[in-house]
Amino acid sequence: MQKTIYSFELLKRRGIMAAMRLQPIIVPGWKNSGPDHWQSRWATLLPHAVRIQQRDWENPEAPEWISTLASEVDQARSPVLLIAHSLGCLISAALPVPLRAKVAGALLVAPADVERADAPACLRGFAPIPRQSLPFQSVVIASDDDPYCRLERARAFAQDWGSRVIVLSGAGHINADSGLADWPQGLKIFGALRRRASWRIAPPGKRISPVPVCGLP
Repeated sequence: MQKTIYSFELLKRRGIMAAMRLQPIIVPGWKNSGPDHWQSRWATLLPHAVRIQQRDWENPEAPEWISTLASEVDQARSPVLLIAHSLGCLISAALPVPLRAKVAGALLVAPADVERADAPACLRGFAPIPRQSLPFQSVVIASDDDPYCRLERARAFAQDWGSRVIVLSGAGHINADSGLADWPQGLKIFGALRRRASWRIAPPGKRISPVPVCGLP
């Protein structure tokens, strides 16, 4: 019987290796995610997960926050799967264009609407909200009673980003106050996204530099 030998490039094109090599990067929002937040729990549950560490969680600056994420993506040695919450969704959507090729997918949970009339002044620098279509698999998870983003706004963001939308009932801002613990439903959605994520990376070990340190792409 003839033995079939698959080349590395063919495996990449078919996406067979994607699920094995994805690098989860957890992207918290304003004021970080506390120990009871599902993101903090996932940081210990997901093998090889990397968590973004911002210099100042209380006084966010859009260019700095975007640059911090961009640097982490740039250094990744495997395709990246972003796991973002709130303001973290916006900086994920604002990732510099050259680095988007290294992102296989993004789970965007409870995106913050920094354009709303009552948005905190310190978040206004993240407006306008990036609305460009994302060139990778993405899922937006929103709640029908999120105090920081109306459902119709979350749907509009998802439509522009080209994201699938999943709506939760009565989950608030989908944070520690929502009482989700490990959030099994979210992990299931994450697993499905991970399986669907296509291979989107430069050749192994290659970095895409320099990383722009400006704000929106």
